[in-house]
Amino acid sequence: MTTVAPEPRRTRASTVTATATENRPATGAVTVPATAIRPHHRVFRVPGVYPVQRDTWLLADVLRAELTDHGCGVDRPCRVLELGAGAGALSVVAAGVPCTEVTAVDLSRRALFSTRINAARHGRRVRTRRGDLTAPVAGERFDVVVSNPPYVPAATDDLPSHGWARAFDGGRDGRAVLDRVCDEAPDVLTEGGRLLVVHSAFNDPALTVARLQTRGLSAEVVARHEHPYGPVLTARSDLLRERGLATADQRTEELVVVRAVRPAA
Repeated sequence: MTTVAPEPRRTRASTVTATATENRPATGAVTVPATAIRPHHRVFRVPGVYPVQRDTWLLADVLRAELTDHGCGVDRPCRVLELGAGAGALSVVAAGVPCTEVTAVDLSRRALFSTRINAARHGRRVRTRRGDLTAPVAGERFDVVVSNPPYVPAATDDLPSHGWARAFDGGRDGRAVLDRVCDEAPDVLTEGGRLLVVHSAFNDPALTVARLQTRGLSAEVVARHEHPYGPVLTARSDLLRERGLATADQRTEELVVVRAVRPAA
């Protein structure tokens, strides 16, 4: 089990992030200091499920602000979909906001079991569906789609089918799953629905914004955070340098959160 701090009260930093999600230009993205990123709740995971990292909590800050400050009105619940749920940390955060209906999708049975346990431990309702990205919810529509896909650049484009690497390997450019999220998420968004996705600056956020724009969404980077390499990037520092993604002495990575909105008719 990953032991973290109890859910914090909303801080000024999260309020700033909420402001950033509202129609700011890409250059106006909030830079989030390390001290502002705190776990939202305790996370249980069964063996084989990747532990929750700082990128998830950064995205969780933006997600909770999005749901709290820009909900779906008073006539119906806000429908939230998490793609690639892992242990379900984001789903549990979303389910903690009043008037939400949350669905978590993952290929891994262990991940979905962890998600159900975490939801139950915190007294929150999360519907789980097993499958590949949006396939299990085809034909449904959601007001908010959130995803922390695998995005670490790897040696090849062959994606792992099992093990921890499935949670972070994203092909040679790290975009193998990320691009699929950008392509599939718009099809399950309501009019005016929003997509929130986190990934690394190594994956070229401008490509993410451009890809979402080609799908008819308005998109921008709304949050940035720089933090030290973890074990995976440390092990791949030579690969990043050889591909021109990092300098020889670089040991930090910038995370970005992209927000995209499907226009209302």
